Amino acid sequence: MKFIETAELKAGMRLARPIYNKKGVLLYERDSRLNTQSIESVKNFGLLGVYILEPAEPLPPISEEDLEFERFQIATVYSILDELEQMISTKKSTRLQTLAGTIIKNYGHLEGKVNFYQNLRSKEDYVCRHCLNTAMLCAMITHVMNVRVDEQLLTVQSAIVHDIGKLKTPDEILFAREDTEAVRLKIYQDQLAGMEILEEAVSGGKNLRRVCTQAVKIGTDAENGKQALEPKTPMAAKILIVANKYDEMTAMDLQGKSQSEVKAIQEFREHPEIYDGAVVDALIQSVNILFPGVSVELNTGDKALVLSENPKDILRPTVLTFGDNCIVDLSLSGYKDLYVVDIMKTMDNRHVMRREIVDHIKL
Repeated sequence: MKFIETAELKAGMRLARPIYNKKGVLLYERDSRLNTQSIESVKNFGLLGVYILEPAEPLPPISEEDLEFERFQIATVYSILDELEQMISTKKSTRLQTLAGTIIKNYGHLEGKVNFYQNLRSKEDYVCRHCLNTAMLCAMITHVMNVRVDEQLLTVQSAIVHDIGKLKTPDEILFAREDTEAVRLKIYQDQLAGMEILEEAVSGGKNLRRVCTQAVKIGTDAENGKQALEPKTPMAAKILIVANKYDEMTAMDLQGKSQSEVKAIQEFREHPEIYDGAVVDALIQSVNILFPGVSVELNTGDKALVLSENPKDILRPTVLTFGDNCIVDLSLSGYKDLYVVDIMKTMDNRHVMRREIVDHIKL
């Protein structure tokens, strides 16, 4: 599976992920072959690109829970877009609390981990899909951390609105192919300007503005090594910083590039002064990262298959090495110099094996 920009799509390519319209209605199933009409539809939707299967790649398995995850994203993202645009134009919010409540109802009470799939994005919904994903992650993290109900609502609401200012950023800046200092500064200024409407538009908007402003400032300044968390940084802001960065790193950018979940966790652990350890641990307990069946690359360059997770250290699971066919528990002291550096991706990204096959290997 690989990401193909819209301009590069060709008839005969097979879809790896389904395509829905704005109302969440399925338009094209997985494994559908693109034709002239469907390619034109993708262009009309404004999609930056789509996920395509390699010619010989089998259709990867997908569960009903994963499909529901995708349907929820589709059904909610345009509601968020409508709400944020209304807040900008009228300085009034009518559905923010309802939207946050819906996200919490669906993803703020889960008892297990989810596969946090990154969906297709268009220029129209790029900002709001990021806000939605960040809000969903915040709902999961706050549940694991057992924060108060009012604090959970504040955190999720903050995630929904934290990038409202980007909706007024010109496309040529927001989707600039060159990541220059001028581009970053303009986006940052627009983010802060957007937060000025929160106090007027939302009941309790003062707290929303405080959380969003702190999270955005710390997250932005941290990239330049200028700022870290302060003792008085509210928990909602700490959670928003982690959730925001995780989605930014793992989402597909304009060039079809993204970093793995493993790279995101490594980034968090390398900078504990920015990313609160308890929040990072709650994120790890919320989403599947190195679960049985995932193929990984070790720091030695060797490739391996994850057989079981390590709940104490997600980056040190038990693996089956491909080179010598040995089972290695990376949590043991004898392997302290051996660890996972990334998820392995072949040319067709066939890096996940069915769980039942993995269970058979362990027998």
